[in-house]
Amino acid sequence: MTIDEIIEKALEEDIGDGDHTSLSTIPGNTIGKANLIAKEDGVIAGCNIAKKVFNKIDPETSVNIFKDDGTRIKTGDIILSVEGKQHSLLTAERLALNFMQRMSGIASFTNLVVKKLDGLETKVLDTRKTTPLLRELEKYSVRMGGGHNHRMGLFDMIMIKDNHIDFAGGIEQAIDSVHKYLKGNNNQARAELKIEIEVRDFIELDKVLAHGGVHRIMLDNFTPVELKKAIGIINKRYETEASGGISIETIRDYAKTGVDFISVGALTHQIKSLDMSLIAAE
Repeated sequence: MTIDEIIEKALEEDIGDGDHTSLSTIPGNTIGKANLIAKEDGVIAGCNIAKKVFNKIDPETSVNIFKDDGTRIKTGDIILSVEGKQHSLLTAERLALNFMQRMSGIASFTNLVVKKLDGLETKVLDTRKTTPLLRELEKYSVRMGGGHNHRMGLFDMIMIKDNHIDFAGGIEQAIDSVHKYLKGNNNQARAELKIEIEVRDFIELDKVLAHGGVHRIMLDNFTPVELKKAIGIINKRYETEASGGISIETIRDYAKTGVDFISVGALTHQIKSLDMSLIAAE
């Protein structure tokens, strides 16, 4: 589903057969102006999505963006202004705010996490723990906060996790099955998919290192001490990723081990929206 389709469906959900409050209280052709004001500090994301919402309701609505996505904002900053028919502004207001508040919340929290790793090489990744149908917007917000996207879905990377290993009958069997699958068709793009495998302990790590055939090893629920040991054993033969049990308070300890990536599901699934309001202006 495209962003335009998401906006269209969201407006259908909200408006139904009409914004009866605005229609019944305000003359139809009355022109108004409003400013979107930040009510707390953070990192902004979603300005262009808000513009699409306002223009979907009324293409004649003028939207002026003052704070580009990915920039830091402070309480009281004017993020953007809109001018057009008051009916149109009021009808679009809530959906525009819903998108921007959540997207900015993700960007702001991601930025807090990324700042914890200042001076280190480790990159912060998101996960697939996103709101259904809003993944593209939420992963965009992660990038605006300074983070990086993991795979977009099940289609753009092979990621062998614990259940795949158990169902396949073991690490070696899972890796061999992946290579057989990738070679068993004439799809060049599929054949070039990167392979990542999750390990839960040093026994599984030793099996992966002995067998080979992957690009990245995810070390799941390792402590920082265990992770540092594992990074030393891997010795740059494969990309490394840490996941599981990592908080904003402990993430720097994990990054200091030299791990290439840390994936943090909380970037998108435990988010407080950034507070902002659309205020009428003269």
